[in-house]
Amino acid sequence: MPECVTLDRFDHALLERLRVNNQTPARVLAEAVGLSESAVLRRLRALRKSGVILADVAIVHPAVLGRPLGIHVLVSLEREGTAALDAFERKLRGRPEVQGAWYVTGEADFVLHLQLGDMEEYERFTREMFHDDPNVRSFRTIITLRDALKPRR
Repeated sequence: MPECVTLDRFDHALLERLRVNNQTPARVLAEAVGLSESAVLRRLRALRKSGVILADVAIVHPAVLGRPLGIHVLVSLEREGTAALDAFERKLRGRPEVQGAWYVTGEADFVLHLQLGDMEEYERFTREMFHDDPNVRSFRTIITLRDALKPRR
């Protein structure tokens, strides 16, 4: 597990802005948080080096790529031994529809986030990943209506 890092109010302010747009120029960040541009760059380097910032990523609009249908799936397995978990995770890694997968506690063993073109594609996915896997006990589907944190147009 990574070592815990102490952050000050400037670090928190920078991280909040980067969560919204990690391409914000250092001069804009500097103005927003009340530091010099060089101080912002030093802090960003330190945040990356310490592992606070894990990655700089692009969030791609799924509909533009032909995958407008967002689905979350709660998956329960028959067995949770190391080999069974590893096998299921390997299957997930090989699927482009899987945008996120979490091994969790509670009523399900995994929570999956999928982006698909349509319900026919989801049916094919469920047949290949769930119905054909004897270790999948059950799954529950949750269809995304909209992202509640994004402003409506």
